[in-house]
Amino acid sequence: MLYPIENEIRQVKSLDGIWRFKKDNQMEQGFEEKWYEKPLKGFSDMPVPASYNDITTDKELRDHVGWVWYETDAVIPRSWMKDQRIVIRFGSVTQHAVVYLNGEEIARHKGGFLPFEADITDKVHEGKNRLTVAVSNLLDWSCIPSGEYKFVKNWLYPEGHWEQEYFFDFFNYSGIHRPVRLYTTPLSYVSDVTVKTTIEGTDGIVSYEIETAGASSEQPVHVVIRDEQGEVVAHGEGQKGKIIINNAHLWGPGAAYLYQFDITYGENSAENTDHYTLPFGVRTIEVTEKEFKINGKRFYFKGFGKHEDSDIRGKGLDQALNVRDAELLKWMGANSFRTSHYPYSEEMMQLADRQGFVIIDEVPAVGMNLFIPNAPDVFTPERVNEKTLEHHKTVLRELYQRDKNHPCVVMWSVTNEPHSSEESARTYFTEVVKQIRSLDDTRPVTGVMCVDVQEDNISQLFDVVCINRYFAWYLHTGRIETIYPMMKKDLEDWHAKYHKPVIVTEYGADTIAGMHKLPEVIFSEEYQVSYLEENNRAIDSCDFVAGEHIWAFADFMTSFGLRRIDGNKKGIFTRQRQPKAAAFAIRKRWLEK
Repeated sequence: MLYPIENEIRQVKSLDGIWRFKKDNQMEQGFEEKWYEKPLKGFSDMPVPASYNDITTDKELRDHVGWVWYETDAVIPRSWMKDQRIVIRFGSVTQHAVVYLNGEEIARHKGGFLPFEADITDKVHEGKNRLTVAVSNLLDWSCIPSGEYKFVKNWLYPEGHWEQEYFFDFFNYSGIHRPVRLYTTPLSYVSDVTVKTTIEGTDGIVSYEIETAGASSEQPVHVVIRDEQGEVVAHGEGQKGKIIINNAHLWGPGAAYLYQFDITYGENSAENTDHYTLPFGVRTIEVTEKEFKINGKRFYFKGFGKHEDSDIRGKGLDQALNVRDAELLKWMGANSFRTSHYPYSEEMMQLADRQGFVIIDEVPAVGMNLFIPNAPDVFTPERVNEKTLEHHKTVLRELYQRDKNHPCVVMWSVTNEPHSSEESARTYFTEVVKQIRSLDDTRPVTGVMCVDVQEDNISQLFDVVCINRYFAWYLHTGRIETIYPMMKKDLEDWHAKYHKPVIVTEYGADTIAGMHKLPEVIFSEEYQVSYLEENNRAIDSCDFVAGEHIWAFADFMTSFGLRRIDGNKKGIFTRQRQPKAAAFAIRKRWLEK
């Protein structure tokens, strides 16, 4: 799916701002009473993009389970009404969306972290059009992430009370989380672009395929590649082909170089000509038994697992926060991060492209593990089943379509911490991996494991082994001396079993900013420093380790419980993006490594 751009032909109009908002207190009252047919009554104000949970002072809204309704006016200029397509596009709506325009359903989407759009050319009129969006945060076993919800009929709870249970450790924020835009194209238009690159000597080889749609399929396609100064360095003709960039500048970690792939569909003098420009980078990826390579050189992942999470906005897009995070990553000497545990905003991916951050791009397949003593199997007809697999594949396809041309994306992650010891888990993930490999033959595939190495049943499907480990935190809590021998042995066992490079994708300790104890105790800043140092000592002893991603970049909100006081505190930075002591210790390590 192409990102909307504005140029001399295409126009873009933002619908972000303050929308009208109403909570459905009876699960599906809005659908039964057809709230979409008339302007909302009894509404309040709600910003878009943002999560709705933390905006107001209403506890019931923060903890709401079910549907909410958004409404705004989409004003269509008179100039848009002639000889062009009009499309509405949502960056993401979490977790389900049903969209109405002037009372008519135009789109529905399942999955909370990827874009969707609808052609509304024949459904709009000049001037104001009423746009209504029903949004649900409900999660069941057919979803990724997965969950369960139930109606609670109990005299202790208010009438009509629903409860949502989910099996992942971040707050299930909901709302219209990313930009809502209207955009135009000609009636005959560029609908998709795929760019793949290789390197031969000093030349960059660009293989491309352009898809077109609309009124005419007979128009010519012209391609021009421009460098960062806007100079033409290569050109091509046709919807599919190869172009050579002589003496190409490579896109690399910390040294991003972006070319512009300029497409003209039709003759420049014709009214129905389309023009689309795609930034791209020339780079290659290779995996050996011990190393991950970018452009033929060993690459070592230094970075974090993160979350899209901040005060007030929740998971809503925050451009200032994205830039702040990028600045902190550079200050730390980090070169990479994982989009734990869902696709991040397109705007963050574009920022990573421009600044040279390397990304492990992850789908929201989290919660496929109950994490309770004597837990029943998860990969069963009653839980993770064929419906889950179907949705998993759909999300993978949507993610690939969105992110396939980003040079920052070097590996796909198809899951986080599944119950991978089950035999049926292998059957399930065989199909998942087959799906992503059929879409993309240029990037390696991984999944992030948490089970013991002897129990794991699926990492043979992947190109790189990724593991989450919390020695001296969840296991042997507070015993710093156990970290080095346990981590070293564990790493060696994983490599001996699979003969693939290993990335430690999570290791961390909850830390209360400002809490100091000597000698160190859990939750103190001193403990976090010692904890990370001992893990890193074990990591450094293994030449097959291809990277370290600390959990987590910043503190983040979770569901409420005795284990989580105002969220997860494993961040190197606070939720407000201020450093704890460990940030300075890790910065020194990474700037020297």
